[in-house]
Amino acid sequence: MEDGLKNQKGFTLIEIIAVLIILGILAAVAIPKYMDLTTDAQARALEGARAEGLSTVSMAYGKLMLSQSGTVTTAQIAAKANANPPGSDEFSYTFAANGSGILVTVGGKAGSDFAGATAVTKTWRLP
Repeated sequence: MEDGLKNQKGFTLIEIIAVLIILGILAAVAIPKYMDLTTDAQARALEGARAEGLSTVSMAYGKLMLSQSGTVTTAQIAAKANANPPGSDEFSYTFAANGSGILVTVGGKAGSDFAGATAVTKTWRLP
């Protein structure tokens, strides 16, 4: 039996090339999938930040309604929301009065993981 073990020298060149080809194919498939996941995760994070911005506007509306006997304008709500935006190192928030609501815009801050990402918007409407 010892003679059989002495004759084994390792992998053949063809076996090594086959493994490298398989690894190359796996990498070619996996890298684009990973990039898509990263882009999707970034979009979902921006949507979550937008929801936080909408919540900020709702809180501003509620506080103003309580403090001003139930009469507020969209400009007042936008000003209150802009004065107290959500604290974030990643996202920037702007609140602008428009017609019957507040346009909430969320984008990535410069130098953050979201810098250069497409800003998302949504209009908060008066109840």
